[in-house]
Amino acid sequence: MHARARSAGANCPRCGSASDRVHGRYMRRLADAAVGGASVMIELLMRRFKCPNPACPAVTFAEQIAGLTGPHARYTPLMREQLTSIALALAGRAGARLTGMLGLRVAKDTLLRLVRATPEDPVGQIRVLGVDDFALRKGDSYATILVDLERRRPVDVLPGQNTKPLAAWLKGHPEVEIICRDRAGAYTDGARSGAPQAQQVADAWHSWHNLGEAVEETVGAHHSCIRAAFENTIPPGPPPSDDIWLTPPAPAAGMLDVCGRERRLVTRTRERYTAVRQLLEAGSTLENICRPLQLDRSTVRRFARATSIDELLAKATNRSTILDEHKPHLHQRWNEGCHRRPTRTPPGFTAAPYRPLDHDGPRKPDSR
Repeated sequence: MHARARSAGANCPRCGSASDRVHGRYMRRLADAAVGGASVMIELLMRRFKCPNPACPAVTFAEQIAGLTGPHARYTPLMREQLTSIALALAGRAGARLTGMLGLRVAKDTLLRLVRATPEDPVGQIRVLGVDDFALRKGDSYATILVDLERRRPVDVLPGQNTKPLAAWLKGHPEVEIICRDRAGAYTDGARSGAPQAQQVADAWHSWHNLGEAVEETVGAHHSCIRAAFENTIPPGPPPSDDIWLTPPAPAAGMLDVCGRERRLVTRTRERYTAVRQLLEAGSTLENICRPLQLDRSTVRRFARATSIDELLAKATNRSTILDEHKPHLHQRWNEGCHRRPTRTPPGFTAAPYRPLDHDGPRKPDSR
């Protein structure tokens, strides 16, 4: 789209003086919102005026069209608003892919610059504060994120997971009444020293997560006891069909492979548990057990703390995988005699031409 301003003059942005003395013209390109999936580019013929005020530091100035242009802007306000909304929702790479499908076509770095240029809302008064760790790079560096739980928006990110940054931040916000956090000791000390007037509570997710881990460990530790008690309470004779609690549990499918044999994981766990228990009974320490068995200290400690082998097998064999829903079909195919992988060539696959081995050495790769 080609356009130009129809006004006779413009006002100087520095001193506000009106001027109609044209110093020069140049072409300006502005990207606008897409129309029908097609990108739109506005080529605007701009004029540069001379300021009539001799005391003004701006000798010349470029005209600006209200609602369409801004200083050094490459996008129209409508285009910038759309890109900012996409950038705030999807960030860089995902936002760039979406804008390409919408006909806007911008780079991921442009979207990230728009996110950084977006003004932040003032924090204001915070009554209920959420504190949790935040992974800047998972497994390498972490930080502490602070969230206003009533407004459901983050307010700050503190370096590290230490006590002092949190305590210093809380001292500057004495209005905090409730601190919702996990059970980390650093956050406990930081909240106690920085906001002694605030009440500390555990957030719901960590409470349910810790409860689930405790129940799993308890059930795993008493797996053999539960099975023995269940077998002793079954009355003689066939169980009623309408009482599922009297039906004996089926053997764990995770113990056996598709051939009905004991899985390698189960066999290896039994062997390691037996070896660790024998060395512990002989008086060996955890460090001395790690070397001959070539196991990590945490693994040896887990085997040493286990009350029985059933506790370890229950955790190792009851893991859910993406193949669980397909296991009945795979078992059926195996029992039918299908023990080989499919030999059908996938569609669109072209095999490399066969070349026999050279007498002087191994076969060389095809240059094509």
